[in-house]
Amino acid sequence: MKKQTSESFRLGALLAIAGGILDAYTYLVRGGVFANAQTGNIVLLGVRLIQGQWLLALHYLIPILAFAAGVVVAEVIKHRFRQGGGVHWRQITVGLELVLLAAVAFLPSSLDSLANVAVSFVCAVQVESFRKVNGNAFATTMCTGNLRSGTERLFLYLKTGERDHWSRAIQYYGIILCFTAGAALGALCAGKMGQAGVLISLPPLIAGFVMMFERKNSCGEEEAGIK
Repeated sequence: MKKQTSESFRLGALLAIAGGILDAYTYLVRGGVFANAQTGNIVLLGVRLIQGQWLLALHYLIPILAFAAGVVVAEVIKHRFRQGGGVHWRQITVGLELVLLAAVAFLPSSLDSLANVAVSFVCAVQVESFRKVNGNAFATTMCTGNLRSGTERLFLYLKTGERDHWSRAIQYYGIILCFTAGAALGALCAGKMGQAGVLISLPPLIAGFVMMFERKNSCGEEEAGIK
């Protein structure tokens, strides 16, 4: 039985680090917008609408629409390249992330809205493409669902003593910890690098891209190929 590297904990950890970096980056550098979890933007959109601040409402609506577009594009790539040969369709989505994020680094502050569109789009592509870790539903660009699932697993472990619940709880909390570390790193680099701080998200994404060139069988032996 083959294990998909795209669902491994180590790849999920790398993507969560990148997700934390991006959320800190857009909030601190690009005008207080959350690129990953759109709940905050939706709340602020509603607030601005009721206040009659139409331009500010548009400021939050744009990344929401960009996020929706990213989900659609990820699904198109999946259905178009799922049966492809050399490169897995998930690697294509990561490659798209790398190109767009590198471009964001060169956008001046006058184009913050465009930068937020690009980052929100990238985050949607990532969260739609990588939805599981070791068979469990995970998110690598937001934490609410992971916190709920991890706490549920912890409760079940305390109730039943089953080690599987403990193992899964640790994985959920591990992804949250990686996201938090990414956010801290993103905040540090935002202060030192400004708009170019987004480039710090590229190394974990590159590592994830390369990692998907290997597959593991149930004995843990590496083989050449794509998974």
